[in-house]
Amino acid sequence: MGQLLSLLEARYAMRVLWALRDGHAQKFRLLQDSVGGITPNTLNTRLKDLREANLVAHDSAGYAVTTMGADLLKRLGDLQSFASKWTTAQAKKNQGSVAE
Repeated sequence: MGQLLSLLEARYAMRVLWALRDGHAQKFRLLQDSVGGITPNTLNTRLKDLREANLVAHDSAGYAVTTMGADLLKRLGDLQSFASKWTTAQAKKNQGSVAE
């Protein structure tokens, strides 16, 4: 668990995976634009890390998530649903604090 979290905590790692979540391969430049604000060197480093972790693959079509990467993104989708509920609960809590 610690190794995976360490990989995902690396700057832009989650954004690279998220940009590839639709399952369609992206060439380097398109992926860089999809991630936004990432330098070519940082993108190269993240892609190398994600490829070594078997979460992203590269072929003539470009970069795409692997089966394992797609599984991770599916599970992160559940986290996104939780985050939305949590954010709503926090907003209600904060509104209650302001009213007092």
